[in-house]
Amino acid sequence: MHSVRPKKHLGQHFLIDLDIARRIADTVDVRPDLPILEVGPGMGVLTQYLMQKGRPLKVVEIDRESVAYLHEHFPQLEGNILSDDFLRMDLSKVFDGQPFLLIGNYPYDISSQIFFRVAEHRELIPCCTGMIQHEVALRMASAPGSKAYGVLSVLLQAWYDIDYLFTVDASVFNPPPKVQSAVISMQRNSRRQLTCPEPHFRRVVKTAFNQRRKMLRGSLKGILPPGTALPEPYQTLRPEQLSLQQWQQLATAIMQENITK
Repeated sequence: MHSVRPKKHLGQHFLIDLDIARRIADTVDVRPDLPILEVGPGMGVLTQYLMQKGRPLKVVEIDRESVAYLHEHFPQLEGNILSDDFLRMDLSKVFDGQPFLLIGNYPYDISSQIFFRVAEHRELIPCCTGMIQHEVALRMASAPGSKAYGVLSVLLQAWYDIDYLFTVDASVFNPPPKVQSAVISMQRNSRRQLTCPEPHFRRVVKTAFNQRRKMLRGSLKGILPPGTALPEPYQTLRPEQLSLQQWQQLATAIMQENITK
């Protein structure tokens, strides 16, 4: 088997620049204490450098052709090539319940799903690095007041400190994607819980950003009890103006209003 054919339905864009691959692999050095799970290794362009780290390494790949390629070209990974779907696999069994670092050249069409799953398993995945679509990376790392600040920013920054590391041009892929890419790093922060239940927090944030051009008094009207109003100063603010602390305060206030009414 000489190479793997990129498959459009899997969103495959194989990285062909070895210097970029090495730089991405080096992002795992931020947590040298953790074993590594690589998502979507393809033909192993990152894998070859991750193997040099001298740490426990497993790779998970949904594409059977890529799995066959990895078995043929990386025999030293025998027993550590998982033919599975990261979005559905039991993550607690990957390293027998031990926390691990996640890395990958993530498929652009499911990257948000991947990172939301990371957040759900935040105690198991204290660090996550890798390459994604440039615009998604901006949204993940943006601060309040930015046009890119949104649902991804709030819900992921609740649990992780996120750094935008560097931009990657489309020309270093086969086939080249239609957008630029970027490499990010997520490290678990010190927050252990929110001031309100997490499902309620997510609902408030998503509801507000669904109508991000509106002031919050308009966009959140539907989840307030009849005859009640948002506390000041939130009524005339728009969602991109709120810090994480303010989002928690607002969501908690709305929850209390619904309890008392």
